[in-house]
Amino acid sequence: MAELNGRPVGADELQALALTNYGHFTSMRVEEGRARGLALHLARLARDCRAVFGVELDTGRVRELAARAAPAAGTAVLRVTVFDPALDIGRLGAGGRPQVLVTTRPAGDLPLPPLRVRSVRFVRDAPEIKSVGLFSSLRQRRAAQQAGFDDALFTDAGSEVSEGGTWNVGFVRDGQVLWPAARCLVGTTMELVKQVHGSVTEPVRLADLAGFEAAFATNAAIGVQAISAVDGLALPGGHPVIDLLRRKYLDLPGDRL
Repeated sequence: MAELNGRPVGADELQALALTNYGHFTSMRVEEGRARGLALHLARLARDCRAVFGVELDTGRVRELAARAAPAAGTAVLRVTVFDPALDIGRLGAGGRPQVLVTTRPAGDLPLPPLRVRSVRFVRDAPEIKSVGLFSSLRQRRAAQQAGFDDALFTDAGSEVSEGGTWNVGFVRDGQVLWPAARCLVGTTMELVKQVHGSVTEPVRLADLAGFEAAFATNAAIGVQAISAVDGLALPGGHPVIDLLRRKYLDLPGDRL
């Protein structure tokens, strides 16, 4: 399924997204027509549209378009991409008229196996925006996989942990959930987990990881996924706190599209 403003999208319209690749998006897991944190996804789209295009986004219309494309039964990952088919790489300063592209893809079963990640010094451009410009992040993921890991864990110049390739990272210390304080894209799943389970936020450096009981990744597609290794440091692939977070998150009923 791929619709632009509620109709089948044409190849010429997708050309701007493929060649210029300027825009932003959000992805949500839709189960039986419901999505967890729908209001957070819509707020993200509105916020990013102001940052990327300087205009307001009609989130009510976005919700209608998402509902039209979402399967009524079963599970899928639905992505809403906001971009302007009229923009090209030489005329990005023109007044943008962002359009709404809705696509769906199959969703895997949860929970997923634990991740093994490799740390890398890397900070995304404008990390607070969920932009379509994923090349640099995916390049780090590719390099990590070629080195035998599943994904990359980003740190800044001071070795402070920020986020993963396309996910947030959390840690467990003395039974308490801890989120890194470094700049990152605050994910909807991360926000929902914060709402259902108490936590703290503070700086986390690579050298601190040996003192943690466990680590986990979160995003809308994977939910809560354990991390079993960071570089050469082994971590438990399962932990009671991670299991509790996963259950609390999956128990959220979600909002009807």
